[in-house]
Amino acid sequence: MVVGVSLCLHVIFANKKIEILVKIKKVKMQSSSETEFKLIVKWSGAEYEIELDSQDNIALLKHEIYKKTNVLPERQKLLNLKYKGKYPAPDDVKVASLDIKTGFKVMMMGSTEQAIEDICQVPDDIGDVIDDLDDDEEKDCVSTSSLYLSKVAKRVKEYEIKELNPQREGKNLLVLDIDYTLFDHKSSAENGNQLMRPYLHEFLTSAYEDYDIVIWSATGMKWIEEKMKLLGVSTHTDYKIWFYLDSSAMISVYTSNKGVIDVKPLGVIWGKYPQYSSKNTIMFDDIKRNFLMNPKSGLVIRPFRQAHLNRDSDKELTKLAKYLKEIARTCDDFNKLSHRKWERYLRKHTR
Repeated sequence: MVVGVSLCLHVIFANKKIEILVKIKKVKMQSSSETEFKLIVKWSGAEYEIELDSQDNIALLKHEIYKKTNVLPERQKLLNLKYKGKYPAPDDVKVASLDIKTGFKVMMMGSTEQAIEDICQVPDDIGDVIDDLDDDEEKDCVSTSSLYLSKVAKRVKEYEIKELNPQREGKNLLVLDIDYTLFDHKSSAENGNQLMRPYLHEFLTSAYEDYDIVIWSATGMKWIEEKMKLLGVSTHTDYKIWFYLDSSAMISVYTSNKGVIDVKPLGVIWGKYPQYSSKNTIMFDDIKRNFLMNPKSGLVIRPFRQAHLNRDSDKELTKLAKYLKEIARTCDDFNKLSHRKWERYLRKHTR
């Protein structure tokens, strides 16, 4: 914005009115509204508003994020900021060069130094799997409750599924969680491959031969899409994901020992695709309570945490790939299986 001002001053001097013309030099001025740029950073369940100048670069953005979150710039992974079609945008790129508008929500991954220090200290009493809902009577009560079944029916009616690839005839169904099942979403790393569970692509390639694959995460759809892109799952050529389900497909239930919790009822899928049922569906999750509506269909996977310590030793997916292959080959009704004893089943049938 260019401003040029001419002022005409009338001055009374010695009883005479003198007109003085004062010309102010033209000055180029820029409105603050043209340079201010606000971004919303989503991290660890919270949102932070960051104010920048449009000429600030990504390095300055990271510095401002650090002041809000205590996550060092070198620990920050800004998942959905791209430059010329590539992720992530380099630190020297100006905000004005990005194809985003003020108010854009940036999704960040990263850990504070205190959090990293905490996870490096491995507790002595940690077990392989935590049975977080072991009351069989309560499971049965929840899974057959007319109240919760009506909630499932409502999801079937209202939740819209966007199929990414066509459903295939004669396949079983595999439903997979993301966080701590396929991906350590809290540890620090230089790139997504360092947080990916070992043998993920080999596992999905093997499973795809016998199963249609669905990803179901207790997060928003945008997060799911970004994580699948980050891990290279959405673009892999050896397998295809049928569709994603997000947190809005879940329902809330009340339990006497856990209070109100959100669960993943497989009936949402079965209601929309009746060719699937408990007879041909299996679901992997590191949290057992997510199976509360379908306890016999869930397999509790050992959580993949502390990727920097465990990425060279974790072989969970290689063994589970063999289990999926074996039950697809030998079992015509998954209701006959006890997925809690999957390792015993695998040893028995692969001697």
